[in-house]
Amino acid sequence: MRPNGVRERNRAGEPAIVGWVSFDSLFAAELIGHAGFDAVIVDLQHGPFHLDTAIGMMQALSSTPATPMARCPALDFGTINKLLDGGAWGIVCPMIDTPEQAREFVSACRYPPAGTRSFGPARGLLYGGPDYFDRANETIETWAMIETAEGLRNLEAICAVDGLDGVFVGPGDLSLALGLPPTPRWREGPLADALDRILQGAKAAGRRAGIFCTTKEMAADMRRAGFDFIVPGFDALHLTAAAREWVAAAREG
Repeated sequence: MRPNGVRERNRAGEPAIVGWVSFDSLFAAELIGHAGFDAVIVDLQHGPFHLDTAIGMMQALSSTPATPMARCPALDFGTINKLLDGGAWGIVCPMIDTPEQAREFVSACRYPPAGTRSFGPARGLLYGGPDYFDRANETIETWAMIETAEGLRNLEAICAVDGLDGVFVGPGDLSLALGLPPTPRWREGPLADALDRILQGAKAAGRRAGIFCTTKEMAADMRRAGFDFIVPGFDALHLTAAAREWVAAAREG
């Protein structure tokens, strides 16, 4: 079975740098996949597309060095199974608030006896190879998002769930849950305290910690802090920032 770029990078003692695609575009996914990321997440929660497009985007990613992953729109067994069957080498699941939800999520991603995933991997088998069934449980990554007040209260119990690979911070929603604006103020105040608690809680339980970063400075800070899985922005942000730089250079030139 093909290796998982995130897992390989973390086993080497380094953070995985992960791309994020929200465009309804196979070409955009392919471009991001060739940009140097260890993995790329196809975002079904907020991206303006559905499952059929997501499968195509993972096909495009499969031609790149990046490992294809996906964020499911919700904790839904059927959607998670289809994403895995379609070739996702990891799932990020939003709004995990309790250990019961975390167990349900992990179970959906693991074949029996470790879980309840149904066997029918379709292009997952084509992409992964003939030993897919034997190695899928140990290769596919499970990341539970901590982004609500309830999730933060239950952090330690969530991190204790067997089979969970890591917890992933959604800083925008977590900021809202803490009574702050959705633009993360990660260096001070309640959000900074929450990020430190999540990082330390994950490490104490033998789990990894990931985070979505809204600026380059935030990504650098989170690397220094010790996060294992860092998403430095997403495709729309990258395009907008680069376009503005080009426009500014042309006007000033």
